[in-house]
Amino acid sequence: MDTNDQAEQLEEQVSQQQQQQHHRHGAKGKGGGSKGSGQGAGGGAKREKEVSRALSRLLRHQALNAGIKLDREGYAPLEKVLQWGPLRTLNVSVQEVIDITASNEKQRFSMKAVDNTAAEQADASYWLIRANQGHSIPLDDEGLLNPITLDNIPPTVVHGTYFAFWPSIVENGGLRRMGRNHVHFSTGPPRNSDSNNVVVDDDDDDNNNAPGVISGMRTDAELLVYIDVRRSLEDDAMSWWVSDNGVVLTAGVGEEGLVPATYFKEVVGRRKEDEVGVLWRDGSKVADLPEGLKGRPPPGKSGRRGGRGGRGGRGRGGGRGRERGRGT
Repeated sequence: MDTNDQAEQLEEQVSQQQQQQHHRHGAKGKGGGSKGSGQGAGGGAKREKEVSRALSRLLRHQALNAGIKLDREGYAPLEKVLQWGPLRTLNVSVQEVIDITASNEKQRFSMKAVDNTAAEQADASYWLIRANQGHSIPLDDEGLLNPITLDNIPPTVVHGTYFAFWPSIVENGGLRRMGRNHVHFSTGPPRNSDSNNVVVDDDDDDNNNAPGVISGMRTDAELLVYIDVRRSLEDDAMSWWVSDNGVVLTAGVGEEGLVPATYFKEVVGRRKEDEVGVLWRDGSKVADLPEGLKGRPPPGKSGRRGGRGGRGGRGRGGGRGRERGRGT
């Protein structure tokens, strides 16, 4: 599991618990799916976040368990998707899914019409939907993703992580996919990056502000791990892909899905105030992370609320922080 998914799932546990508490106090969805009104708990950005998380959970991880078959490109019938328990409880409408797919900043989903359908666009049976990346469900990479070769390597390939996870990355010898199909990378640092250490492979200054970066890294990442994709391809070490929403992906090496630290071009702190310089360069360690930062929980994951404990914090969310905090 990559860092982006680790933090997202920690937050997801809290969201699930809050929904359960809400339902125990008597607020229930109205069922349905095909033409539901979309009226559920909360509204606006909160509502969109709940629906987006539920769609991600199903399409990335739970589709097979829910009896929903994904096609070679990872698409599922929207009609069946909206009948899945958590989405049915939220009473999600077709139009709501269309709007979320179109407006989601990270472009997590794609939709397309069913071949030769006679249904109307307002009907769920008209649509297929997929998650663009982030799956733990086995899928055919060639059907879902676009290959990266020596001819089309992105100028920058970078993974964002947190200080708390760095010691285990070093101990493991690199980044691991931790149960997911791929380790995720961005083609530039977050838009709000203020680090003077940002590395770009060529003279394209646009990468410094990352205007085209949509997904692949959380904006609160503390360390930037730049990868030498060219050398890994020249060594025939691993395959690389890019999703429709621009996330760079690799299954890594071996059963653990390791992206070896020998391919770390540079590892640097992202924010000036942290005063973390270069930790790794050209496949070798340059410096240690300061001791005072090694145990610092990821931003917003201090353990105050259940399931958000960063490195092993146990709380009402089920105490799964340690497992989720040690991968990449």
